[in-house]
Amino acid sequence: MDLPLAAADEPYRAYIQLYHHVATQVPLAGKSVLEVSCGHGGGASYLVRTLRPKGYVGLDLNPKGIAFCRKRHVLDGLTFVRGDAEKLAYPDDTFDAVVNIESSHCYSSLPRFLAEVTRVLRPGGHFLYSDFRFAEDLSAWDAALANSPLRTLHSREINAEVLRGMDWNAPRSLELITRHLPKVTHALGRDFAGVPGSRIYTGIQRGDPSYRSYCLMKPATA
Repeated sequence: MDLPLAAADEPYRAYIQLYHHVATQVPLAGKSVLEVSCGHGGGASYLVRTLRPKGYVGLDLNPKGIAFCRKRHVLDGLTFVRGDAEKLAYPDDTFDAVVNIESSHCYSSLPRFLAEVTRVLRPGGHFLYSDFRFAEDLSAWDAALANSPLRTLHSREINAEVLRGMDWNAPRSLELITRHLPKVTHALGRDFAGVPGSRIYTGIQRGDPSYRSYCLMKPATA
C-alpha cells in the first residue's frame, strides 16, 4: 500500500496496512468507533491519529493488555476498556462503526458476537472486519454471517496481501523467536508468526486458511 508512516510506526507497517485496509472501507472521521479485541492498541492508535474519529474505544478481555494500552497510547478521543466480545456493556445503537481484526476465530460463539455487534451499532452503522478460517470451518463462518442481521456490502479474500505482510515481517519475527523462545518451541513460533516455509504460510499459499476482509452494515430500518 506504500502508506506514508511516521518513523515510530514503520516497524509495524504490515499490521498497520491491514488495519488501514479494513478501517477505510467507510469514512470514520467524526464517527464513534468501537474496536473489539484491540490487543495492545497499536492499530487503535494509528486509526485515531490518521482517520480522526470523534471517539474510539478499544475493548479487550485481557486486563494486562488494557493496562498496557492505557499507558502506551495516550491520545485525545481514545479510551481503552476491559470487556467481553460476546457481552458488550453498551446500550443499543451506541456506535457508528465496529472494528474487529484477526480475533473472532477465538470466540466461543460467532453468532453471539455478531448479534452484539448488531445491537450496539446505530442503524446504518458499519462492521469493519477481517479474520481467517480453515476449510473445515468455512461453511459455519459463511452461515453465521449470512444469518446475521448485518448486510454484507463487500468482501474479498486477502491471502496474497497477508503473505506479503508475512514476508515483510519475517526478519523481525525470526529474531524475536530466537531471542525469546526456548529452542524446542521455535517451530511452533515460526508457525504462529507465519514466517515463509512454516505450515501456516504454506497453508495460506494454498488458500487454507482463507483470509478475508468484510464491510457489513446494520440496516437503517428494521
